[in-house]
Amino acid sequence: MTDREGSRWVRGRTALVAFVVVTALAAGGVWFSQASDRASAVDAAPKTAAVQDVKEDAKQPGGLPGVRDCGIGEPEIKPQVITLTCADAGMVATAITWKKYGARDALGVGVVQVEKTAAGVGTESGFPATFRLYGPKPVDGGMAFTGLEVTYEGSTPLGDTTEMYNLA
Repeated sequence: MTDREGSRWVRGRTALVAFVVVTALAAGGVWFSQASDRASAVDAAPKTAAVQDVKEDAKQPGGLPGVRDCGIGEPEIKPQVITLTCADAGMVATAITWKKYGARDALGVGVVQVEKTAAGVGTESGFPATFRLYGPKPVDGGMAFTGLEVTYEGSTPLGDTTEMYNLA
């Protein structure tokens, strides 16, 4: 190996190291610039019935059990919105129409809205689903359903056709 070949190898290695450093800095800059997007991602997701202006009267007619959004507050009868992932509100059942709403269970249809970071994709997504409330129990002087079964009618956000959620 001559001195000339050795200096080419050093220059090539130096160029490669420079390329890696610039690429890493650029990727880090993009990641940090999206920090505000990640921080506001939760704010973008529809969280509760109150946010969507569809909150019904929370009184329990005829002793029917209600739903406590994320296990807090007064149980709401026939909610149109139920937060599924309370930690980040990334998945929310919306536009729920109840076909049956009784003392032991309730059946409805609607859409599961998935916020873009929860779905792992670049846009918000909606997944048609059926909902079954079950397990009514006394909670804070009233009755509330403690479980929710979500069955997707086609594609699913997490790959499962049926998901169970604890509402207590």
